[in-house]
Amino acid sequence: MAGRAHEAVMGTAAHTAAPTWAEELLDHLRPTGRDPRRVVDWLAETAAADVCLHDGTGTPLAGRPVPPADPALVADIAAGRIASAALEDRGRHLRLIRVALPPPAVAAVLTVARATPFDRRTADIVTHTAGVLELLLRAHETTVAGHRLQRAASDLRLAILQLLMVEDTVSARRVAAGLWPGLLDTDTACVYVAECRPEQRDRLAEACLAATEERALVVRCPAVDGHVIVVTPGDPAAAALRSLIDGRPDTYLGGSARQSLAQTAAAYGQAVSALAVAHFRSDRAAVYAERTHPERLMDPEALRDWTLAVLTPLDRLAHHARAELLATTRLGLEFTAVSTAKVLGVSRNTVRARMERVEGLLCTDFSDLAVRAAVHLALNTQAGLGDGLDGPAGASRTRLGDLLAGPAVRSWASALLDRLDTDGRALRRTLRAWIAAGGNAERAAQHLGVHAQTVREHVRAAEPVLERQLLAGGSDLYDVVLAHLALGDLPVPALHTADGDNPDSPVHG
Repeated sequence: MAGRAHEAVMGTAAHTAAPTWAEELLDHLRPTGRDPRRVVDWLAETAAADVCLHDGTGTPLAGRPVPPADPALVADIAAGRIASAALEDRGRHLRLIRVALPPPAVAAVLTVARATPFDRRTADIVTHTAGVLELLLRAHETTVAGHRLQRAASDLRLAILQLLMVEDTVSARRVAAGLWPGLLDTDTACVYVAECRPEQRDRLAEACLAATEERALVVRCPAVDGHVIVVTPGDPAAAALRSLIDGRPDTYLGGSARQSLAQTAAAYGQAVSALAVAHFRSDRAAVYAERTHPERLMDPEALRDWTLAVLTPLDRLAHHARAELLATTRLGLEFTAVSTAKVLGVSRNTVRARMERVEGLLCTDFSDLAVRAAVHLALNTQAGLGDGLDGPAGASRTRLGDLLAGPAVRSWASALLDRLDTDGRALRRTLRAWIAAGGNAERAAQHLGVHAQTVREHVRAAEPVLERQLLAGGSDLYDVVLAHLALGDLPVPALHTADGDNPDSPVHG
């Protein structure tokens, strides 16, 4: 009988020939039952004994403590000088068996104590259980080590992304080269953001890694639980990501235009903006360039000159400090301070302090949505032109109003906002008041003489009409704000340069 039981546990005997205890023990090796503590509890019940798995010092690892036998005997078994022992001690019948542990530990001791002697069946159960415990402990350590490795790789990918966000491409390449050679051997890349339900994100991240054959930087977004960020240098990887959307309900994909690695933060903002569009598309995927943005309709030279004048105060900073402020402000205008802090790996107070410093340098106020939209326009232009922004400080006399007064911009703004006129709930009027109130529903409601919830419902109702997310803020909202400015529905904000000159003041032009 013992021989057949042994064969059943090893998987070589016919299932029908195995005794019941062996079948039960075998169940503990199945994927759904691999728990050493449950095995120890099962042994205690099956053998009608007190059972404890403990290390060489007597510290219990599973089961209930059993009054110790001879400490020297336990030490000999744990050290491997003796494999097992059977003895009678103070009216108890004991079996002690060595159970090897994964490194750095050496071994544990399985102690089984009964009031009655061990018969052959019970002795076999104890022996085979010790073998099963050894297998489970080794498998558990292998699994834990694998999870540790996955977490370490995930943390490194996030660290690389955060370095790219602040334009530190040299350090990002250095970190990536050790584990993923060639990953960042590129001057340009696209950023994609895939969205799914939070509980599905791990599977989606693994699918992204497999689809891109680990030739892309795949990061679980630290700010949004359902987002996976992918920085990919090649078009094949982008095509592979698009293929992941098929057959995955509630999964969306937004992609940026191709940007230099130093402009990863700008590309990330573009990808999130495109993701918002993807929610309104039947194929659930969109790329930033697929939608017309107002800056594309402006005079390029005038836009460049205006951007240079607005951002000149930042040029006086050291490169690293300037890059940190630009990246933080660009993300801070897109997302909340909490989300920005998580993406950059800094504190909320650091984000707020950096943005307040930019406010001071630009002599402006980010609580005004029109100001935020204008600065966002300048930062996006700066990201798109890069080194092309070099030029004499304060040379521009172009005003923001001049940029928005062009016929192409006004036609775009009119086509966008006219969509709201088809709704009988005065969505356009509510949206204008809400923007003027800095996105505060309560203040807008007081101005309009309605309930704050009505304001929120109107703004939410405008989102599918405009195909833009408004309550979440960011690029979508700023496009709508600029459309209001272009049509004169809201006053154009004044942005000052460092020397007190104001390119948007009425005295110019």
